[in-house]
Amino acid sequence: MSVVGSLLGLLFAARARSTEGAARVRRLAGSALALGGTGIWVMHFIAMMGFSVSGATIRYDVMLTAASAVVAVVVVGAGLLLVSYGGTRPAPLLGGGLLTGCGVASMHYLGMAAMNTTVRLSYDPVTVVLSVVIAVAAATVALWFSLRVRGRLLTLGAALLMGVAVTGMHYTGMFAMSVTGTGSSEPPPGAAPIDFLVPLLVGISLLTIGLLMAVMLSPSEKELRSEAELLARIERRREQEDPPPATGGRHRGPAVRHGGPQPQRRAGRTPASGPGWPGNGGPGAAGPDDRPSLFDPRSRP
Repeated sequence: MSVVGSLLGLLFAARARSTEGAARVRRLAGSALALGGTGIWVMHFIAMMGFSVSGATIRYDVMLTAASAVVAVVVVGAGLLLVSYGGTRPAPLLGGGLLTGCGVASMHYLGMAAMNTTVRLSYDPVTVVLSVVIAVAAATVALWFSLRVRGRLLTLGAALLMGVAVTGMHYTGMFAMSVTGTGSSEPPPGAAPIDFLVPLLVGISLLTIGLLMAVMLSPSEKELRSEAELLARIERRREQEDPPPATGGRHRGPAVRHGGPQPQRRAGRTPASGPGWPGNGGPGAAGPDDRPSLFDPRSRP
């Protein structure tokens, strides 16, 4: 389950790299749900269902168990947002890895705190610190993979490595625990592990199928890059073909009447006189706005 969740998370993160705005946030949320929910928390709880103590009864606090799932998704989402908008600089990557790793370790020990049992549990501080270091290293590598890894084989290899790192952190934390005392006959409060089995199986199935369908129906990173490049070329060509808008008022071309431009009149000058021209008072005289053209019979010799 850790490998499957890591693989889905990397696929969502790869698609988020080629998008902007709300589309990127939605894909990062899907990556956080896949990686934090399926890849980390589901693996943790399935492993806890395989944990038992001879002669002791184990129950789980439902609210703390649900809170550990929320913590896993939230911290992974925060780390993904930090590195996604921080670029390839080392500071956002290291900060996101530290935040996510400490959050994953908190999820693990919060889930352990939700375990009620009839025996006493204690932890070795050195091994606990080692598990936190593994969690931070695994989270940093996972966030780096979300920024860089491309291709099917590399993505699958990264998911396998992330699955090993996440489970390694979990079992290192379990190795830090020691059990002392004898189990009492009175069961502790909480729900039995078997009570979580049916909801867990149904939830895992619906979540995994939904995330898988979302990945399959969404365009791949290559398709998104090609679409973005095509839109950029169309926009550049449109800018080259469209002339810039005229400034300084409305542009007017030369006045044309009866097929040809008319001579410009200067202020203060009297138009030429002669037969057929205005102002001479002779036959064919026209007003100032009714100048004969070359096609007027009166203007012919």
